[in-house]
Amino acid sequence: QVLLVESGGGSVQAGGSLRLSCVASGEGYSTYRMGWFRQAPGKEREGVAVRNRYGGTIYADSVKGRFTISQDNTLDLQMNSLKPEDTAMYYCAAGKFGPMSLRPYDYAYWGQGTQVTVSS
Repeated sequence: QVLLVESGGGSVQAGGSLRLSCVASGEGYSTYRMGWFRQAPGKEREGVAVRNRYGGTIYADSVKGRFTISQDNTLDLQMNSLKPEDTAMYYCAAGKFGPMSLRPYDYAYWGQGTQVTVSS
């Protein structure tokens, strides 16, 4: 099992920035594909950005050029030029098998989420 804990969410005005962080622990987590997903009320969960241990990344079209995923001691998501439509609960996730993807069902382990609210 892998335990994931997110932090860094909050409220910000449009155009502002936030940096989310995810701390992972458990058997073999350092070899897993990891990423960030989000879900707004009444909408399906969607992939935001994912990364493998070699630095390969995939970004959703809606965040390209604004968000950056990185990993050192923690898995981070730097979010710049935030828009109201970025408002959602953001989740850290990890998966072991298969190729890297933005599909939520390819990831077996999930954190409890951190809320991001962007006002206009």
